[in-house]
Amino acid sequence: MKIIDFLKDNKPHISCELFPPKKWENLESAKAVVAETAALKPDYMSVTYGATGGTSKYTVDLVDVIENTHKIPALGHLTCVSSDRETVREMVSEYKKHGIQNILALRGDIPKDSGFEPSKDFHHSDDLMAEIKSMGDFCIAGACYPEGHPESRSLEEDLEYTKRKVEAGCDFLITQMFFDNNILYNYMYKLLKKGIDVPIDAGIMPVTNKTQIARIISLSGNLVPPRFKMIVDHFGDNPEAMKQAGIAYATEQIIDLFANGVNCVHIYTMNHPEVAGEIFKNLSFIAPRQ
Repeated sequence: MKIIDFLKDNKPHISCELFPPKKWENLESAKAVVAETAALKPDYMSVTYGATGGTSKYTVDLVDVIENTHKIPALGHLTCVSSDRETVREMVSEYKKHGIQNILALRGDIPKDSGFEPSKDFHHSDDLMAEIKSMGDFCIAGACYPEGHPESRSLEEDLEYTKRKVEAGCDFLITQMFFDNNILYNYMYKLLKKGIDVPIDAGIMPVTNKTQIARIISLSGNLVPPRFKMIVDHFGDNPEAMKQAGIAYATEQIIDLFANGVNCVHIYTMNHPEVAGEIFKNLSFIAPRQ
């Protein structure tokens, strides 16, 4: 099933992101995480793909299990920052072979090691989207950044790149995580002003430990609202309390999003199905599972 076929209705939708293992011996554990998350009945599940493609085999293994064993629409990630055209076409063919109809097309973060050689065939994710579209009738998702991509000189420049993605065939957008819903609402207004009206899936990260937030800020530069900073400062040294507070904060964000007409939410689970499970339980009457 194509994800875009149900994202445009007015029902609340919740999806989950997982990441694959780095080593073969951890694959069965990853499949167990998939099974636990699938039991929550998310509307779809996505699986990440490293910038250099090092985990690509395991990404395919997991999306295959999601789609064909658990019968949940799977969104396979695909990055192009280090891939030539042949590598990308092989990966798209693998997805097609396993019946995967949905692909999240990303440039990928550029590795910091000096020996990295960027792709000569793909410079941005819109190049990748055009290539995927040429290979079949896929539903293509793209990433967007309510606070601007860290490498963009301005939000306006980043919006131009986002528009290029839609023009290249992007069917819907998944946002980078954010911790203040007003940032998303303002961003969505700017998207519409740019003529970008594809469905937006709001990315929510439940922060359940103190070190997690420090890493998020260093990598993405996300704005941390004073209210959330106070929660981390107060509960951060008590792991169980921080976990409970992080789940409660993420739940409140989602409730506010649904109440304000943002019907699609994508939870960055960090492979913690128990955290996602608590959020789903908190929303059992707000966004009941079928």
